[in-house]
Amino acid sequence: MESYQSELLPKGPRKETNRKMVTLGLLAALFIGALDVTVVSTATPHIIEELQGLAMITWVFSIYTLTTCVATPIFGKLADLYGRKSVFMIGLIVFVLASVLCGMTESMTGLIWFRALQGIGAGALTPVTFTLIGDLYPGEQRGRMQGVFASVWSVAGLLGPLVGGYFVDYLSWRWIFYINIPIGVVSLVLVFGFLHEKFERQRKKIDYAGAAAFTLGISALLYALLSGGESLPWSSPVLWTLLAVALLAFVAFIRIERRAEEPMIPLSLFRNGVMNVSNLSGFLAFSISTGTTIYAPMWLQSLLGYSATHSGLMVMSMSLSWPIAANLAGKLMFRLGAKRFVVFGSLLVLLGGIWLMALRIESPFWSMTAILTIIGFGMGCLSTPQTVLIQSVVGWQMRGTATATNSLMRSLGQTVGVAIFGVLFNSHLMDHTKAEMAAGMQSVFAAIFVIALLNLAAVFFLPSAAKIAAMQKS
Repeated sequence: MESYQSELLPKGPRKETNRKMVTLGLLAALFIGALDVTVVSTATPHIIEELQGLAMITWVFSIYTLTTCVATPIFGKLADLYGRKSVFMIGLIVFVLASVLCGMTESMTGLIWFRALQGIGAGALTPVTFTLIGDLYPGEQRGRMQGVFASVWSVAGLLGPLVGGYFVDYLSWRWIFYINIPIGVVSLVLVFGFLHEKFERQRKKIDYAGAAAFTLGISALLYALLSGGESLPWSSPVLWTLLAVALLAFVAFIRIERRAEEPMIPLSLFRNGVMNVSNLSGFLAFSISTGTTIYAPMWLQSLLGYSATHSGLMVMSMSLSWPIAANLAGKLMFRLGAKRFVVFGSLLVLLGGIWLMALRIESPFWSMTAILTIIGFGMGCLSTPQTVLIQSVVGWQMRGTATATNSLMRSLGQTVGVAIFGVLFNSHLMDHTKAEMAAGMQSVFAAIFVIALLNLAAVFFLPSAAKIAAMQKS
């Protein structure tokens, strides 16, 4: 349903100017959402020192992930029901307000609650931003812009530690949150002033029961995964109760969605081959990217004795190759075929996984850097075309939900991946010797190889270009 796109901006000479201004506003919003994932880690020692909450510090990070995952599909559906602009503005205002509260808090408990609120706002920023790009730009332009926007995460990953370090050293850790205010205001002004959304207002029936069941299920699942092996042992009855609650809630959610007039996540989406393959691939591939960025630096520092600076430079290679590939894929996918890029990217990720498995303690520094470069390039090649494909095979009225569902699957892949890799790594540790750590990390690398192999097998099931074209016309 592409008619909405031509109504999104005024026609005539101002159209292109408005589109550029809105795009800048969306870039700013996505940047602060992505920055907050990494910038907080730099300020952690100072936050602990001032707020006196060492035992709770992990929840400053975990609660943000949890509430973002819960909010993402809910905001995606609301964007389809009530228009992108209003939902985006609400999410951005919540995010900026929560940033102010995080900066002003005087206790660790307060910081955790305000980070939870910030995560809810972030749950609107990412999916609605990518959905709006799908609305604003047609065809090949959409691919290029999705590549540009995908690069924001890598840029934020590079700048986060630098920005956080500067504020901590010269101002205060509170400015890692206050910096969101001016950038958020600029984004708010640009989107509010230049995005002219023509949206037909109708009475809509919100799927409250589905949203409640989903929230309960995803919260129980993520709490169990984030706590497993840390505050809760994997044998804990509490943890297994949480997993049982999650299972029951998801079963209830599916039953509710079958009967709902306006389901939060229409089950018809899962009859779409492009959606199913892209969601599965997103889940698998993003678990790989998270595993490599956690355990590659550990390998370098704990086993080879390199400094944290060397580790940072090594991870930077992945942060640079990913956006380069994302931009190339966005520009060329319409000429060479989206499926080819996805398969090629998956092959590169598998190649990186094979090389990871072959690593030995005597392997040189450059080998891990090369591996992360290859995996990052592969991730850029597969992730951007999948986003464009998903948005191309659903109508406007389901584009927000489809984009948000894919974002959720990627986030779940990261969370589940961290939990699985942690179990594998810790299973080898008894006395924390170098040999045990090496065995633990090698088991993680073997798991990454297996996941990469599964991902490659999955993407071969993407429909052919002809079938995808037929989906786009229907």
